[in-house]
Formats: sequence, C-alpha cells, structure tokens
Amino acid sequence: MLDVRTLRSRLENRKGQRDQLQHSIEDLEQKVRLDKRLLLRHERALEIVKLVGLATQKQLEYHLAEQVSLAMEAVFDDPYQLKVNFEEKRGKTEVELLFTRRTLEFPPIGSAGGGAIDVAALALQIAYWAMRQDRKVRPLLLLDEPFSRLKGVEANRRALAVVQEISRRLGLQVIMVSDERVSREDIIFNADAVTHVTQSSDGVSTAVRLD
Repeated sequence: MLDVRTLRSRLENRKGQRDQLQHSIEDLEQKVRLDKRLLLRHERALEIVKLVGLATQKQLEYHLAEQVSLAMEAVFDDPYQLKVNFEEKRGKTEVELLFTRRTLEFPPIGSAGGGAIDVAALALQIAYWAMRQDRKVRPLLLLDEPFSRLKGVEANRRALAVVQEISRRLGLQVIMVSDERVSREDIIFNADAVTHVTQSSDGVSTAVRLD
C-alpha cells in the first residue's frame, strides 16, 4: 500500500506534466494563429499579384492588338485585325494570336496570306521594342526583306511609308535590305539614304549610293 508521501509525489509529477502539456498547447495555439495570419497575408498578396497580372495582360493585349491592327490598316484596303488571347494552361500563361475580319476569326499561319503575316510580324517587332525601351541598347532595327511575300506595288509602297513613319515617330534607326518591289523613286522618297548593291558574274559586289 502506497503511503501519503509517495502519492503526493506522484500527484506533483502529474501536475508538472499537466502544466507542461498546457504550455505546449498554448504554444501550438499561438503558432496556429500566426500561421493563419501569414496564410491570410499570402492569399491577399497572391490575389494582388493576380490582379496586377490580369491588368498587365490587358494592357499588353491592347498594345499588341492596336499596333498590329494600325499597321494592317495602313497597308491593306481590307485589313485583318489582330486579337490577342491569354490562356492559363498547365499552370503557365500562354498567348494566342488570331486574325479577325468581320465575323471571321482564325490563326494567321495557314489561313492568311504571307504578306499580311509579314506586316503583322514587323508590327509585333516594333511593339516589343517600344515596350522594352532599353536605353542601354541603341535604337536600331535590322530588317532583311521584311515584306518578301507582300504582293502589289501599292501595298509595298504603303509598307515603306509605314516603316518611315515608325522610324521618325519613335526615333528608331531602321536598316532594311529589300528588293525593288516599287519604283526606285518611291524607295528614295521613303528613306533617308539608299544604297544599291549589284553583283557581277564573278561574284564581286558593288555598292552605289543613290540620291
């Protein structure tokens, strides 16, 4: 039979264990409260990031669509418009570019003429450059026959005018290699400087400045 002293000792031990458990529970409850507050902050921050991302996408969508559509309108009599769609796929944001005309909507490649794609591609390059505005990089754009699939003298003449207007408005130096799809007078009129390059039968190239 246990004596009173032994029982009292065991009781004190049990009280100590109870107090220790109580402190542990209080610590855990405090940690849970802190974790809940942190989770709430993270959820709010994530919501803000999503809202900013959506706003940025809308601005980017408008900027790209507007630039390309304006270039199309300047070159073609019945132009396509550009539509930009952002989609979430497999946890990543992907962009889809579509041409629209009246009630029709379709992907550019395989559905539109090459000339329209050439004009859209140039406009997208300019839009990308304008968004970057990297002052450490010289504002220079090199183009190698950017309108090689554009048909018609008038459309090519308008395309040259578009390049000239973009260059002047944005302060962007453009060096463009092109075949003579319009008259030499039109080329000279739409450029600050023109160099005509010919190649002889023995492979020697000759460059002549045209005024």
